[in-house]
Amino acid sequence: MTEKAHAPDLLLRHDSRDRVLHWLVVIAFFAAAASGLALFHPALFWLSNLLGGGPWSVILHPFVGLVMVVLFYIFARPLWQENKLEPYDRQWLSRIQDVVENRDEGLPEIGKYNAGQKLLYFVLVACMLVLLLSGLVIWRRYFAAYFPIGAVRLAAVLHAIAAFALVLGVVVHVSAAAWVKGSIRAMLVGTVTPGWAYKHHRVWFREKIRPTGGR
Repeated sequence: MTEKAHAPDLLLRHDSRDRVLHWLVVIAFFAAAASGLALFHPALFWLSNLLGGGPWSVILHPFVGLVMVVLFYIFARPLWQENKLEPYDRQWLSRIQDVVENRDEGLPEIGKYNAGQKLLYFVLVACMLVLLLSGLVIWRRYFAAYFPIGAVRLAAVLHAIAAFALVLGVVVHVSAAAWVKGSIRAMLVGTVTPGWAYKHHRVWFREKIRPTGGR
């Protein structure tokens, strides 16, 4: 009997906690991104309408951003161990051309997340930290007055760079999820088929079926 024959009909990939937090972060991200871009450049000011206009965007942007960061770290903290780089991740990265061209036969077996997802995880963690710290420095109503103007200007530049990197990371994340059929569904309903898990995350698949499949 094969490994897949031991597996249940569906495997839980994302529990309800992770799914709820993930989509709350998504909502907060789009609200923060829209208001932030509206304040960043006049050509994008029309985005402020999504939060009720310019004045409301100015008021709400830092609060929405703070909510996004807090929710993200609540979501991301338990995933730290699962995103540690393993030896097979380095091998996977060395075969990135095969990954892009869907040549699976030479790729190593991987865990719950591939190396690309793990690197993105750490990029997002870093971006959120920079956004939080720089955002506090440039938050004029409450904190900016406590810092010299040079520090405020530097924080504004770092904030813009981190925001750009975050948006780029989200675009990569969404593109990769759409590229791998079944990934978005997994974050919507929480489950994947054994065939999907066996094809894309075979080490994780074996870990999931071990309690019921025997040794």
